[in-house]
Amino acid sequence: GGGGSSGGGGGGGSSGGGGDRNGSSRSGGSSYGGGGGGSSSYGGGGGSSSYGGSSSYGGSRGGDRNGSSGGYSRNGSSGGSYGGGGYGGGGGGGSYGGSGGRGGWGSSSKSSMAGGGLTKPKWDMARLAPFEKDFYQPTAVLNARPEHEVEEYRARHEITVRGSCMVRPIQFFTDYNLPEFVMAEIRRQNYQVPTPIQAQGWPIALSGKDFVGIARTGSGKTLGFIMPAIVHINHQAYLKHGDGPIALVLAPTRELAQQILSVAKDFGSSSRIRATCVFGGAPKGPQIRDLQNGAEICIATPGRLLDILEMGKTNLRRCTYLVLDEADRMLDMGFEPQIRKIVDQIRPDRQTLMWSATWPREVRKLAEDFLKDYTQLNVGSLNLSANHNILQIVDVCREWEKEEKLMKLLNEMTQEKTHKTIIFCQTKKKVDTITRVMRRTGWPAMCIHGDKSQQERDWVLKEFRAGNSPILVATDVAARGLDVEDVKFVINYDFPSGSEDYVHRIGRTGRSDKAGTAYTFFTKDNIKQAADLVAVLQEAKQVVNPELGEMAQIAQSMGGWGGRSRWGGGGGRGGGGGGRGGRRW
Repeated sequence: GGGGSSGGGGGGGSSGGGGDRNGSSRSGGSSYGGGGGGSSSYGGGGGSSSYGGSSSYGGSRGGDRNGSSGGYSRNGSSGGSYGGGGYGGGGGGGSYGGSGGRGGWGSSSKSSMAGGGLTKPKWDMARLAPFEKDFYQPTAVLNARPEHEVEEYRARHEITVRGSCMVRPIQFFTDYNLPEFVMAEIRRQNYQVPTPIQAQGWPIALSGKDFVGIARTGSGKTLGFIMPAIVHINHQAYLKHGDGPIALVLAPTRELAQQILSVAKDFGSSSRIRATCVFGGAPKGPQIRDLQNGAEICIATPGRLLDILEMGKTNLRRCTYLVLDEADRMLDMGFEPQIRKIVDQIRPDRQTLMWSATWPREVRKLAEDFLKDYTQLNVGSLNLSANHNILQIVDVCREWEKEEKLMKLLNEMTQEKTHKTIIFCQTKKKVDTITRVMRRTGWPAMCIHGDKSQQERDWVLKEFRAGNSPILVATDVAARGLDVEDVKFVINYDFPSGSEDYVHRIGRTGRSDKAGTAYTFFTKDNIKQAADLVAVLQEAKQVVNPELGEMAQIAQSMGGWGGRSRWGGGGGRGGGGGGRGGRRW
């Protein structure tokens, strides 16, 4: 990013330090500050102002999921009130980008990272108040069920359990002595049987054990950790004035956090459990007020929660139940330092549940650091796989053909009785462009991405859910957090950066055992993902476009990009080879 004469430079991203907004009044500095980093996809550095970091003692959040630098509200420049003196330090490095630029004379300080103002408590286990966490109460029916029936159920639903807590799955709600306040809500919601992740996850969680749950989207995991949280809270002492939450759920996006809040309110209301949601992009005042009034459940994005903890407006001394939802996604977004700062504030003998769609090395390391003697629960194939209820169609084409193909697809889709559609683009600029083109041609399209205000995003999602605007154009900000039951179609206008994001995108359709269709435009620019996409299609028993298969073979012959699985990273990229002529892609 560009640096001012005496100010700190913006943070660097892998595709350029400052993006197209570098130095603008929105992200740039004033007085003695250096130019702020751009808010483009891979850019990112916090703008600085008047001897230090902008906004609240740090750089602005910067880019989207692939370039969030300058920290989350406080992380970024090390100048300002909490900085290292002089004329301001440099912006923080982007998640995938390089390190931030250095300030003129500023030095770093511990507050150059989010949560730098917090100190790790020295826990004296002998003086900590005891709490209950084992509530496992199987019925005689569950205990009497033959072992072969249990194993048949696990095999049928591809359930794998590793660890010391090998409890039997709750196949029916009557298998377990669930509290009446839980059963009342289950009856009201007309749930028939637990989903596989709930059936096996509930008894592990209710036993008070730490566990990692690995399952694809749409598996019912939210209730998988909210129901045990409510039982856990009901067995603890009431909150007193000044106490923080008993259950804390960390989530990567505000959309996902709000959806978890909805489930928590539904199932907590009958036992008068209060839940609140803490996330950036909305005023802090009401969120702080909810916490100080006594919310037993707090669902939070890491950056905003750290802000409130540093302000001294709440604490985690009473927290005994911790959930990390979509842990892989939070690591992708660069939240690991914030997560570690938060977990440091929670007593070590807490119960911890971690949920993830994948199980790469980074997530395994987090589990080893945060969980004790944990049980690992997998539901579904151990390889990266898509929901088999989704018809996947891949159209190999040129970039300039996409717009016309999109219009033809939309004309075909509107013949369907239900045609709620999500269109994914790779950049915020492309989302805005495609939305404008569609609206000009009469399509009722609306869009969301990271530059939209929280109020606008909430309104757009409300309109989409209600069906008033049945076409939503979005970046990956909505790929994991968006939970709408009746999405019929997903269109990948731009192919994502990896096959895992592809699986999560198309997982917005085909939920609750309903059929869905995913269309994908695939160009020569995506050739390095061809082999991974072919593997996903073959696993789901889908027809593989011959042109896509040819691209995969060419990519592998050029040095190859190793395929990926849910259990590890992909192979290294080899050297590029010369192109072959004559193909339309």
